Amino acid sequence: MWRELHPIGRNQDSGGYRRYAWTGADADCREWFKAQALSRGLTYELDRNGNQWAWLGDPEAGDAVVTGSHLDSVPDGGAFDGPLGVVSSFAALDELRHRGVEFTKPLALTNFGDEEGARFGLACVGSRLTSGVLTREQAYALKDGEGIGLSQAMERAGYDPEAIGQDSERLARIGAFIELHVEQGRALDLSGDAVGIASSIWPHGRWRFDFRGEANHAGTTRLVDRRDPMLSYAETVLAARREAQLAGAVATFGKIAVEPNGVNAIPSLVRGWLDSRAADQQALDDTVTAIEKAAREYAEAHGIEVSLTRESFTPVVEFDHALRDEMARILGTKRELTAPVLGTGAGHDAGILASSIPTAMLFVRNPTGISHSPAEFAAEDDCLAGVHALADVLEGLACT
Repeated sequence: MWRELHPIGRNQDSGGYRRYAWTGADADCREWFKAQALSRGLTYELDRNGNQWAWLGDPEAGDAVVTGSHLDSVPDGGAFDGPLGVVSSFAALDELRHRGVEFTKPLALTNFGDEEGARFGLACVGSRLTSGVLTREQAYALKDGEGIGLSQAMERAGYDPEAIGQDSERLARIGAFIELHVEQGRALDLSGDAVGIASSIWPHGRWRFDFRGEANHAGTTRLVDRRDPMLSYAETVLAARREAQLAGAVATFGKIAVEPNGVNAIPSLVRGWLDSRAADQQALDDTVTAIEKAAREYAEAHGIEVSLTRESFTPVVEFDHALRDEMARILGTKRELTAPVLGTGAGHDAGILASSIPTAMLFVRNPTGISHSPAEFAAEDDCLAGVHALADVLEGLACT
């Protein structure tokens, strides 16, 4: 499975993946998922929001146990973030069939669409729509860098954008959702454990800063006469690092757009996107407020206008404690495995769905801690340990 999926959407120059929502690479990933489902005799289903499902047992029976993740990527992302969870879900089913277990509940494997938000700027679109966190009207307002709307992109890919929206009936059928994911950090590597259990997801969000100045000639305009928004932006980037460190948070300006974007032109507009996350809400609020204050002070000093727009926000997510404890019990009983419980600063579909259904996560060790990069890696032995742990959990939840 891994060899078949590995080349899809891979950029030959960077070695990273560009599997963006509703593109050719995304379509190829979806075909791969469908083929894996049908080859195992599972009932394949595509829901109204473009999420894929593969069912063992009656989808209408209720109290289903669901596992899976996503197949899309960030720009030049790594091979494991998302796909490891999907591949592991099929591998865990294969393992359970090899064990000869009898399922007493329906089991579903899933691929949620547009989890990374690389194209339209909002993460977890598929799960947000399904749970009602994102409305149809809000989804229709999303556009990519070329001005193509989400609905237009879906239609071009052969899907019906008129059908998208909250899917309460589907969620009502699910008793538990378990997402396996490569750890996006080094906690497991430092503790010496191959597999961990998630406790919560830090509150996090994305903010857009618009710095507006005055376009002018780079060669003839005196420094004292310039209203250069790039200076205010650069100072704000440094402030973000400083304020995050003071608050014990993280803050990153990872995307920028410049107008008119000429080498010999002073910009008229610099637009930067901030991603910030913290272990608690107060630390996150303090960080973003301090960054905004610094941006406004720098902008005023340079004669620049600055505006701030919050584009997305997710509060702290506590995974279902009873489900988390049951997973720990199962792993301790089946394998005498004491999996550490970890918090994470990364968002996931499991976090979005947590407000609607019981959810939990398993993490697989990442020896470098690198993620959202071609250098992202997990050793085969650790990936297999993740598959076995996931199979144990599914057996304990769906076969008793």
